[in-house]
Amino acid sequence: MPDDDAAARDAAEEASAFSHPPIAPDATAAYGDHPDQVIDFYAPRTSDSGGDAGIGIGIGIGRGAGAGAGAGGGTGAGAPSEPGSAASTGAAPVVVVLHGGAWRAPYDRHHVTPFADFLARHGFAVANIEYRRGSPLPTQAGPTGTPAPTAGRWPETFDDIAAALDALPDLLRAALPQADPRRMVLTGHSAGGHLALWAAARHVLPPDAPWRTSRPAPLRGVVALAPIADFTVADKLDVCGGATAQLLGGQDKFTDRRPYADPALLLPTGIATTLVQGRSDIVVPEAVAEAYADAAAKAGEVVGLTLLEDVGHFPLIDPAADACAVVVEEISQLAW
Repeated sequence: MPDDDAAARDAAEEASAFSHPPIAPDATAAYGDHPDQVIDFYAPRTSDSGGDAGIGIGIGIGRGAGAGAGAGGGTGAGAPSEPGSAASTGAAPVVVVLHGGAWRAPYDRHHVTPFADFLARHGFAVANIEYRRGSPLPTQAGPTGTPAPTAGRWPETFDDIAAALDALPDLLRAALPQADPRRMVLTGHSAGGHLALWAAARHVLPPDAPWRTSRPAPLRGVVALAPIADFTVADKLDVCGGATAQLLGGQDKFTDRRPYADPALLLPTGIATTLVQGRSDIVVPEAVAEAYADAAAKAGEVVGLTLLEDVGHFPLIDPAADACAVVVEEISQLAW
């Protein structure tokens, strides 16, 4: 259990991240018939954030040749505070956002619309994907005695991510003709980080998986933010109240379904991947990201791991936090 100071800090960070009003998209398109099967699009626009100069955050370098590359200088290629790069070429890189919330229904895409807008103000075309979450039949009671939603739906949550990404190129061309789908990066936070890693690994799913693709997705890379990236470690740590087992349909299904859903088992992908993780995260602890990086190394794949000192779970998607600027820089390293 986290101590009182850590819990208070986490609560303050969460309050800050959720304090921003939702920002309406420039366009919305459906990729299916269910109300949750929609994608919001944000056109690239001029940044008013003042760039990322003076980021006051400590960076701890984890394993992987690319770890921490976005902090404190980068490569000089397409800095995110220079959205004119997109305007000058007539095409903008695309960032696909997958929101978190433990795959539970109360958390939808609206809480990451300020983050999506932040990316758009740094010159990116943004696709913010919604997907089915929770369960039509909750199986546990909440603290007030009301039913608490379970995490995810099997197989609908995975059906939706696969369908959304398959439909995205055509929807993107119609909604944002200024976007360049050849420069696409997946990002996601927490449970959305899991989905981003999973979506990039569909070509290495078991042969009988309905979501398997015959070749890797045409991505520049993945930037997973505090992802639930290793189900064994997450389950052992009871991340988000047993959310990983719930996502797979219950503890009795955990072992059989894990090969189809756990990113730590879907390696190597051959797709450039960076994890950004707050060292002070008590929601999805650093050990989960470390376990995925270890699994990748054992599979012969280099995964970047950027560890941020004195940062918890929510600043990674909070436009008011320095950590969010680091995230934009990491995405920029892959996209521009």
